[in-house]
Amino acid sequence: MDKVRTVSDAKRDFYTHHTRPINSIYRRFVEELIVEMHLLSVNTDFRYDAIYALGVVTAFERFMQGYQPEQDKSSIFAALCQATGGNWEQYRQEAGEILSQAKQMSVQELIAKINSSASTGGENRLVETLQAIANRSNYKYSRLFAIGLYTLLAEADPDILRDPEKRDRTLKEVTEALHLSPEKLQKDLDLYRSNLDKMDQLLKVLEEALEAERKKRQQQKPEQGTAQINSDEKNP
Repeated sequence: MDKVRTVSDAKRDFYTHHTRPINSIYRRFVEELIVEMHLLSVNTDFRYDAIYALGVVTAFERFMQGYQPEQDKSSIFAALCQATGGNWEQYRQEAGEILSQAKQMSVQELIAKINSSASTGGENRLVETLQAIANRSNYKYSRLFAIGLYTLLAEADPDILRDPEKRDRTLKEVTEALHLSPEKLQKDLDLYRSNLDKMDQLLKVLEEALEAERKKRQQQKPEQGTAQINSDEKNP
């Protein structure tokens, strides 16, 4: 029997692929995402799909917003996928594909297609993924799937971002069509939005602190110059 990889194995693999230090503000998010993705990857009921991939990509981009140095983000994402048995190119490609397909359908069209047995002949990954989830009795639901689904619905109908009542009603309709728990998904998304708000507030505070520090340094430069001139005058 193959030995099941541990969280420590996944973290060690991550830091083997990405060797640069991670900004302390973002390190907790990155390590929590490694743990979450790893635990799913070793679960016997878990099956990778494009909606899960979109959830990973969306969560990463939202929580890593403002990361410096910017060029390290691609390395961190690639290492994250590799350490948990995935392929970063596949994640981004399939996430982009279904997001594009969501733009071309309304939410009601999506629900109708979920309930339909008609195949798309492989031409629509989004519809086929949703149909497969609805027909799978042991589908392994995850928070990252919830984030991906929410991102898709917002793309199909941007109004759900502005109208909480419509958002909750839409999420309930879709999750019921998929035979998933609306309550569990709603709870995960409430926590996701709350954490995003906290991250946005933290970044705003940090930006204000950095701006104050820049202004302080700029004010000190003229004062230092004046002090040097006075010193020169006293010591000709």
